[in-house]
Amino acid sequence: MRVNLFDFELPSDCIAQEPAKTRDSARLLYVGAELCDLGIKDLPSLLEPGDVMVVNDTKVLPCRLIGKRGNATRPGPPTGGAKVEVTLHKSRTPDTWLALARPARKLRTGDKIAFAPGFHAIVRDKLDGGEVLLHFNFAGPDLLMFLETNGTMPLPPYIKRDATDNAEDRENYQTLFASEPGAVAAPTAGLHFTPELMRALRERGVEVVRVTLHVGAGTFLPVQAEDTRGHSMHGEWGELSEITADAVNHAHAGGKRVLAIGSTSLRLLESAAKDDGAVRPFRGETDLFVTPGYQFKVVDLMLTNFHLPRSTLFMLVSAFAGLQRMQEAYAHAIETGYRFYSYGDTCLLEPNCETWGI
Repeated sequence: MRVNLFDFELPSDCIAQEPAKTRDSARLLYVGAELCDLGIKDLPSLLEPGDVMVVNDTKVLPCRLIGKRGNATRPGPPTGGAKVEVTLHKSRTPDTWLALARPARKLRTGDKIAFAPGFHAIVRDKLDGGEVLLHFNFAGPDLLMFLETNGTMPLPPYIKRDATDNAEDRENYQTLFASEPGAVAAPTAGLHFTPELMRALRERGVEVVRVTLHVGAGTFLPVQAEDTRGHSMHGEWGELSEITADAVNHAHAGGKRVLAIGSTSLRLLESAAKDDGAVRPFRGETDLFVTPGYQFKVVDLMLTNFHLPRSTLFMLVSAFAGLQRMQEAYAHAIETGYRFYSYGDTCLLEPNCETWGI
């Protein structure tokens, strides 16, 4: 399909720069046969006892680092040499990461980037698009400890402020479910949930299960190709347990629905599905790219935030709910003041059965 079919005008003042005052004060646009303006607190009333809600428990790493080419000589940001900013986005080994560097043109293979006294990385390779391969002098848990001390949260580029000194983002840009470190972006549909909302869902009889999908930097990358067939997704590591697979399969066997919280949960569920719709345990990478025409096997409902024009995420929701319906929903959201993107509002999507051919 032509990528320009997924384009739309989005006023800059629609983009949320800060989270809502309370997570569960977010607005919810219900996208079904008709559009209905609700709030996230209404979610329990939209579900039925026995429905299964699948959340992503990945935890965002503070993986944005500011360093200097050269050795660090004192605590705090290193001095001397050219300033370099790197955002880690995919682990190759416990001490080697792919990262996006700015400005990458100043880096050469073999350069040392010092982030703090005793904490540095060597540039092992330069790739396309500002990507570099970094080898750190710490690995595994020790590296994660240094990131916690020296890194900042990798806020999306459309949030136009510096997160370096904003400690609140360390809490605000994590979901209630975050427990498995590894993501470089939050599964943002999960940001709306609070203990009170979870209690209401359980009282409604909704079963909550978890998956892990470590969201990569590719979630922010625009689609440069003119046709969707020319775009390749970055692989992301995920895990779906036997407990979650059994819960999803049991729900479907009993005529209940499966609600995916966010595109990451949906992509992992669909990646773990057999042709007959049965879900199996899964552990590995997925590069599933969902566009209109995809035949969904598992997910019956989807909760998701409002996405970028021409993005793979808007293509996914258009595949799920129908392109025309999503264009109408987004036009309504813009007109009525919904907040877009990571810190914005959310929508609950019903499937477009005509598009799916059922």
